[in-house]
Amino acid sequence: MMIRAVVFDLDGTLLYTLDALSYCMSKTMRHFGLGDIDNEHTRYFVGEGARKFVDRSLIYNGDKDLKLAKKAYEVYDEIFEKDCLRGVKPYDGIMELLQELKNLNIKTVVLSNKSQLGVEKNIKDVIGEGVFDLIYGEREGIPKKPDPTSLNMIIKELGFSKDEILYVGDTATDMQTALAANVISIGVLWGFRDEKELRENKADYIIEEPKEILDIIIEAQR
Repeated sequence: MMIRAVVFDLDGTLLYTLDALSYCMSKTMRHFGLGDIDNEHTRYFVGEGARKFVDRSLIYNGDKDLKLAKKAYEVYDEIFEKDCLRGVKPYDGIMELLQELKNLNIKTVVLSNKSQLGVEKNIKDVIGEGVFDLIYGEREGIPKKPDPTSLNMIIKELGFSKDEILYVGDTATDMQTALAANVISIGVLWGFRDEKELRENKADYIIEEPKEILDIIIEAQR
């Protein structure tokens, strides 16, 4: 078996974005006189797109009927556009991994539930242009992860078979996406969730450092 492409989740996998997400949501909640959303709650509220993040934050603050949701979506989008890069950085070892994958002629892709513009801005300003072969964020008319539609679209666009793909993420949503698309999943322990969640959602591999992805690729080629 030859691995020809690695598909990465963004938040909690490639980039540390927890401070930015917590800051933007806390600022949104304060706009409505509500309480902050700290990092520990943020890590469990995110992963299924901005709207779900807003909904969970409002419910946490007592708006169980989501009466403020429509306006809160707009406020969050405005704040996020300005502050989405606050404290954002690649996890240790990610830049080196991406260079090694390029050296091996392995395609790299980003697949996130964050908006397309948000993903592109994060990648362009933090990692750089021309690093990834494809960038997939939330797109109108395409269901978000864990629905496998976007991942299947990526595989089709690359022209590879499913056993030539690795999917790397840090949450149940990511593992479920890989499982639904029938591709090999790698759960990372440096992200937003824990080992228990990854195991319960049938991660094929669980790793502690980005460089372990290279070991998995070498193992697959034996």
